[in-house]
Order: sequence, then structure tokens, then C-alpha cells
Amino acid sequence: MTTIRKLLVANRGEIVSRVFRTARELDVATVAVYSDPDAEAPFVAEADEAVRLPGATPAETYLRADLVIDAARRTGADAVHPGYGFLSENAAFARQCRQAGIVFVGPPPEAVEAMGSKTTAKKIMAEAGVPVLPGLLVDAELRADDARLSAAATALGFPVLVKAVYGGGGRGMRIVTGPDELAGTVASACREAESAFGDGAVFLERYVERPRHVEVQIFADTQGEVVHLFERECSVQRRYQKIIEEAPSPAVDDGLRARLGAAAVTAARAVDYVGAGTVEFVLDQAGDFYFLEMNTRLQVEHPVTEMITGLDLVRAQIQVAEGAPLPAELRAAHIGGHAVEARLYAEDPAAGFLPSAGTLVRFDVPDLPGVRVDTGVRAGTPVQVYYDPMLAKVIAHGPTRELAVRRLAAALARSHVDGLATNRDLLVAILREEQFLAGEIDTGYLDRHDPAKLGAPPADEDRTVAHLAAVVLAEAETRRARRALLPTLPSGWRNVGSSPQLVTVEVAGTTLEIGYRHVHHRPPEADSAAHRAADGFDVWVDGRRARVALHRVAARADGSTTVDLTVAGVRCVLLVARDGPVAHVHGRGGTTVARILPRFVEPGAVVEPGSLVAPMPGTVVRVAVEVGERVSAGDAVLVLEAMKMEHTVTAPGPGVVRELAATVGSVVDGGRVLAVLEPDPEPTQRAPASTPGVTR
Repeated sequence: MTTIRKLLVANRGEIVSRVFRTARELDVATVAVYSDPDAEAPFVAEADEAVRLPGATPAETYLRADLVIDAARRTGADAVHPGYGFLSENAAFARQCRQAGIVFVGPPPEAVEAMGSKTTAKKIMAEAGVPVLPGLLVDAELRADDARLSAAATALGFPVLVKAVYGGGGRGMRIVTGPDELAGTVASACREAESAFGDGAVFLERYVERPRHVEVQIFADTQGEVVHLFERECSVQRRYQKIIEEAPSPAVDDGLRARLGAAAVTAARAVDYVGAGTVEFVLDQAGDFYFLEMNTRLQVEHPVTEMITGLDLVRAQIQVAEGAPLPAELRAAHIGGHAVEARLYAEDPAAGFLPSAGTLVRFDVPDLPGVRVDTGVRAGTPVQVYYDPMLAKVIAHGPTRELAVRRLAAALARSHVDGLATNRDLLVAILREEQFLAGEIDTGYLDRHDPAKLGAPPADEDRTVAHLAAVVLAEAETRRARRALLPTLPSGWRNVGSSPQLVTVEVAGTTLEIGYRHVHHRPPEADSAAHRAADGFDVWVDGRRARVALHRVAARADGSTTVDLTVAGVRCVLLVARDGPVAHVHGRGGTTVARILPRFVEPGAVVEPGSLVAPMPGTVVRVAVEVGERVSAGDAVLVLEAMKMEHTVTAPGPGVVRELAATVGSVVDGGRVLAVLEPDPEPTQRAPASTPGVTR
């Protein structure tokens, strides 16, 4: 047996922190590698040693096997844990570690290689007797011949799924319902796969209608023993990427669990697997299942398995990598209760899941019973466009599925994540939705439940008034406390009663005018009284008048402010966190993000009509038009890539391309003008694309 003394984790973010946690318990020293954008990331500070990988993009840094091996040599690390993504399923990297005398905490390169190609994996599984779906590799010749490609897909039967041959996580995956969209979809999937995995190969697979995505955790040692650790349900997905996972699956009974587990063990034995892995299946409405792929690594969602079994899968990975037989607790594992995990992403569901980049102003998930948080961020952490937008995984466990779901919803609903758009409200809405609560889910769940509507907060005018009143009153009271002239004069006080103080804010794309006027002045001695008299204000929100009683405004050590007020007879304490002109208000059952608009617009701040602007920071990967070209509504103009996903900027209406302000390879900020269209006097008709454009 080998004893691992120093472990390098070849990854970034929360998985590095997760592996470090177990390594410290095992008295294993830790090494991190980091890109330039990640220099101040929490995982770097948590490491005993860290080595810089010069550059920003994954291709320059975390995908550079040579730099990772060199970092291990320089620090004396005798083992490498690849985490998930990046090099975790790269057989060449696993082989390089072996050649360098470094323990690879994962399966042997031969198993990684066999399962790394989804087409090869399906062939191996079919020969081993594991059920598979029919599919077809799209080679270079087939890609170049649209007619042959269409005929091949038609033979499989539409709808078909376009999938990247290498990698996972939903990257390079698209559904195609008919031959007309096939060639363009394949090209897009190839570009995304090339960016994410360094290989743009894709294949076609028959698509199962309304399937469940069920996967089985397997574990194997070097002595040939293989066990399964039950299944996980991963059907709630957006863009073919999981956002909510749970264990066990509400659709799997003991008999089906035994068959799934046996098939997963057979799959592992077929490739002489070692370590932690996951065998993914598609489960149809009749209860039949088919092999999808095998992930030769630790999964993002491994915590739900840990929560229902009480196991530490990373500890078991390290022990098996040292040559130990399967730990006894793995062989005797059983299901205890239910666990649900939600992936908290920096993205805007209402805008088609556009990723959100920037700096986290506040990050706080409450410490509740049965709740675990795996994260790689904290307040002040910059969220970059180069990497996956996941901020954290929030996991809840309970004796029943109902209690686990309730605990997770409570933790997310009470979380404060400010500075970026997130999917928090959508996650909470899913966890409280009737069909989800009944376990009636499949991979099309978010196709039937519009994310923008599902995640939208319920209309509550009184809460809106309370939140916006808190914004302006907190700011006004802060200014009053700082001023040297007439510091006792209450903010908002007017000697002309018909002229309230006015502030203009933008909330969810809507501009609102808020007016407020002080009603009476609290006597100075009331500050020290046991029962404070409330300051009274009249507040107008878009003309609607409300009487607001302000009980207390208090600054907090983290720079936020608590505002204790009463609106419409309901008293509540609200938390207001400012990020420049943007205020995040939490409390009374919801969150409001309000941007305080300047009273006077800076010259040049308004873009000219017809401008198409970048909806988020990203890299231009394709320009679909030329200057002078006519376009119709929905035509693709440019394609941006951000956080490993492509986003198409389209024409909002007919026009002529007057200007192109970006080229392929350009890195652009959110809001930057990419192109300018002018009205087309003779508009042409083209088939509209599916993604709306962003204009100002």
C-alpha cells in the first residue's frame, strides 16, 4: 500500500475546498493550482501551498496537464485529485500522472479512455449486456454532407439528441426535433464541446420522450470488488444540466433499484473500474432504463449520496487510491432518509439563463438543521466569465423526502446572495411546486414550467412599498447621520408640504419614482426611551401613497443596514445591502433588487437606436453577418460564449447591418455595443431563431 502525504487538487472552486476538508482530516497536506482570475479565490487561501497557472481561460490553465504535473513536482505532491470537469476524465492526464510516479486519485487511464468516448462506451456496454439506446457518430465527412447527416438522423428517428463524445455536464448537448435545424445545431454543439473539452466530436442518439435521468453511484477497489451506493434522481435540468438532484429517486422501488444497481456494477466490471464513478441511465415512462454514459470521476451531486449513507466518498477515494480494499462502511451501506441538492448558479432564469458575472457583495446561507453548503465563494469573490457559473451547492437531509425538500427551500429562501443575478428564486419555486413535491418530474420539467414565470415573485404591493421605502429611508438616514449641518433635522423633512423628496429606481426592468416626506419629528429624548416613537413618513411609489412608520435604522458591521418599519399595519425588519447604486432588500418573504438611477444622465451614456449590446460579458465566437447585409427578426448576428455556454445575439426586427463593433475572439463586457442595425426599407423574410436579441 501507498500512503498519500501531499495531495494536489487539479481544479478550482468548491470541489477543491471539499477535497481539502477530507484531506486535512486524513493528515494529508494540500496543494492548489490557480489561474490569474482565481488568485484571490477562497480555495487558494485554504491550501497549504498553491502554484499559479499563468492565464485566464481553461485552455491556458486548468486544462494544461503539463503545468499541473509540473506543479506537483515543484511542491512534492505525491498524488493528484482531479475533482470534476477539466482534466478529471482525461485519460492522457491520468497516464501522465502514472508515468511521473504520481498517484491519480481516480480510475486507471484505460477505464477513463474506454468511457471517455461515449460511442465506445455504448459499444462496450452493449457487449456486456447493459441496455443502450441506438446512436451514430458524426464524423467529419458526415458533418460536411448535410443530406447524409439528415438521412442518418431520420433513420434513427426524430427527435434526436446531439451529444459531445467527450466530457459531460450537459456541454455540447442539444435536442433536434427535425431535419431543418440539424446542421446548425450540430455545428453549435461541436463548438461548445471543443471549448469545454478540447475535442469537438459529437454523436446522435435517439431521444426518449419525457425520460427521467437516474444515475447510480458505484465504487470499486484494486482487488476487483465493486459495489453500488444506490441511485440519484437528476431529472430537473436546464439546458441539459442538472440543477436539482436527490437520493433516493422517488420513481425507483426496491426491485428497480436492484436492477439498476446490478447494471451499474456490470458496467464497472466491464472496464476494470477502480474508485468512485457514476453510471447514468435514462428511465422511460414504462420503467425501462438505458445506459447513457459513465462518469469516471466524483460527481457534482455526490453530497446527496453522502447524506443518505453517512459516507465520505472523498475519504474512500483516497483510501482506494492508496491501495486499500473497499472500506467496510461502503460494503455495508444502506439508505437512511432522503437528501436533496440544489445548484445555486450566477445566472438569470428570466433572461434565458444568461450567466451573470461580477463581484459577490454578500453571500450568506443560514445554518439550519440538516443543511450542508459546499461552496467556493464568499462575499467579495469575483465571479468570472471563464468558468462554470455555479456558486454553491446547498444540500438538505431529512428522514423523509418532504422534510428534506422543506429544509432546502427554507435555507435557500432565507439566503442572501447579492451582487449578481442568481437562480435562487427559481430553485425555491421548484421545491415548493406541486408536481415536484409529488415526485412527478422528468427532464422536460422546466419545458412545461416556464422558468421566468415559475421563479417570479408573487405580486405583493405592500411588500414592494416596504422594500422601496427601506431603500430610500436607509440611504436618507445614513446621509443624515454623516452630515455636520443640522444633524438633528430628519431626512426627508420639507418646509413645502406639497414637494416630497424624489428618487427614481429601476426594479426588474421597470422604472419607478419614489417620493417620501417626513410627517413629524421624533423628539431627541425619544432615542433613549424604552419605547421609541416611530418616525412617520408619507411614501409614494408610482403615485400610490402609503404611510410608513420608521422605528429604527441600524448599520451592521458588514456595511448593510437593517430597517425596522411598518407598512399597511404590518411591521417587519428588512435588510438593505448596497453595492454602489444597487440596493438588495431582503425580508417580508422576498427580495428586491433596486438600482437607484442618477438624476442627470452623463453625456454619451445612451447608445444610439438600433444598437445590439452584449447581454453579459463573454467572448465572441462567431459573427454570422457582414456589414451591409439585410437581416430579419430572429436572425443570428453574433454568438457569444460565457461560462462554457453559447448565447446567440439576434436581430430584434428587420434591418441592415450598418456597423459591426466586435470580431471573433473579442472579449466584451456586458452592455458593450456589438453591432448597429438600421431599419430596412425592404425587409426580407427568414426563419426566426429561438433566442431573442438584446437591444437598447
